[in-house]
Amino acid sequence: MKGNFYIVQSGTVKRKQNTVYFVNEAVKRIIPVEKIHALYCLGEVTVNSKLLTYLSRKNIVVHFFNYYGYYTGSFYPREYLVSGDIIVKQVKHYLDPEERISIAKEIVSSTIYNTLRILEHYRKHNKDVKYEILKIRECELKVNNTKSIEELMQREGESWKYYYQTFPKILKFFEFHSRVRRPPDNEINCLISFLNSLLYTAVLTELYHTQLNPSVSYLHEPFVRRFSLALDISEMFKPLIVGRSLFNLVNKRIIKEENFRRDLKSCLLNDSGRRVVLKEFDERLNLTVDHPSLKRRVSYKRLFRLEGYKIVKHVIGDAKYEGFRMWW
Repeated sequence: MKGNFYIVQSGTVKRKQNTVYFVNEAVKRIIPVEKIHALYCLGEVTVNSKLLTYLSRKNIVVHFFNYYGYYTGSFYPREYLVSGDIIVKQVKHYLDPEERISIAKEIVSSTIYNTLRILEHYRKHNKDVKYEILKIRECELKVNNTKSIEELMQREGESWKYYYQTFPKILKFFEFHSRVRRPPDNEINCLISFLNSLLYTAVLTELYHTQLNPSVSYLHEPFVRRFSLALDISEMFKPLIVGRSLFNLVNKRIIKEENFRRDLKSCLLNDSGRRVVLKEFDERLNLTVDHPSLKRRVSYKRLFRLEGYKIVKHVIGDAKYEGFRMWW
């Protein structure tokens, strides 16, 4: 089974014939290309066109993060499942206001549903989140009556606001008052931002293995220099992947104060912190669940690709799109 390969140190990734190496002053390590699903470069990593050409032949997506742990971009190999017909239909659904908002509503409704499922779990474990659950349910009821993407984004934003208000009640360690993004001002905001970036790249990797164009989206506006369909799909999985990973890391004291560093007014993960978070994230991606339609166990990571397949079926008219909702 192929998995993600993470490079946290700084150095050079190079190809020699059919072998790929990671090299720096302290180590020379073979990267098992045949076993890699995606490559993550989280240190200051140097690559060249010879390497990228080889990885492209192997259909391996490469994701880059800078020194501070911020996602900077991806090497997206030449698509090997290109379908002009599907791309045309994908764009038509974006250009049709009714079709677009129909898909976008399903994404937001599913996101809110999954958020409520996670919060209900903690309510049953004696966390005082009843008020926030009620407010998020109000947001959920308003989704069907929205008339525009802007209004839909506003409803989703309100639900996230109430979701984040539960964090001080659920988390046992570290202070958290509100969501701060650029830059993250404390340990929790740092973890949220880093995990969100990891989720986005994981979804993007799975979209590469579908016939969809990842720059054509429905909830988020398609902008230059971003794969906005990955943002759409990521929303639905944030409660399950990002939320549960964060709560587990903090409440079980898997991550601690020494795993962070302060840089001016921001809080960042150090190398040891990144390794801790990557381990938790990767383990969660590889968790499996019985799939009701496929009648077999599939990994959380595989669910991202299945979501892409559902969008393909929708745009070609095979089946109406229904967003991912936790069933277990």
